[in-house]
Amino acid sequence: MQDSNKLLEQANRQLASSPNTPTAAGQTNSEPLPDRDAVIDALNQMFAEFELVYHNQYNKAFSNPEKLSYAKKIWFSNLRHISPERIIAATHRAIRESEFLPTVKGILKYCEPDLRELGLPDSHSAYMEACRAPQPKAEYTWSHPAVYHAGRACDWFFLAGSTEHTAYPVFKRHYEDICQRVINGETLSLPAQIALPETISKPLSPDEQRQRMQQLRDELDI
Repeated sequence: MQDSNKLLEQANRQLASSPNTPTAAGQTNSEPLPDRDAVIDALNQMFAEFELVYHNQYNKAFSNPEKLSYAKKIWFSNLRHISPERIIAATHRAIRESEFLPTVKGILKYCEPDLRELGLPDSHSAYMEACRAPQPKAEYTWSHPAVYHAGRACDWFFLAGSTEHTAYPVFKRHYEDICQRVINGETLSLPAQIALPETISKPLSPDEQRQRMQQLRDELDI
């Protein structure tokens, strides 16, 4: 079998000469790409680790040098815009979490930031926080604004009046959608709290009301 580095280099030369090289989602031609050789090294490491961990599946998927070369060409075209560090981190995450040899789509998913990296609790912890948070909800100190927004999207009365079996799937759907927005770069905020006035007015006594009325009459000369 040919050396895997040579196979990938060969695939990359073919890719570079192709006039129809795809641009990755979210990537524009004006954005700088990671160092090409570093990405190649990261992919070589990925395939080497996958071969060790998913040995039988790997050999079945890449049963000959031609399949391996073509596979690496496809993987490179889809991961070209991702930093080598993120590719390696995704590789290790896939090995930890997946029993099966990952697909390109799977690795792209693993390349997204982990919820914990963004300060986001897991969906069930977020659900419990939303259910237990006291009123007024906007003034509660949330672990992340995404939890508040998911709870509000569900409707607080629905969460309070429904069983977990009914409410959690609804909350989870809203929460995952909002988390994806955060992953995509959106910044969430909580409603602005209305500051209390420095002085709180109190009703005037009857005598004070009569004095105030008389003062108005005098000022208006009536």
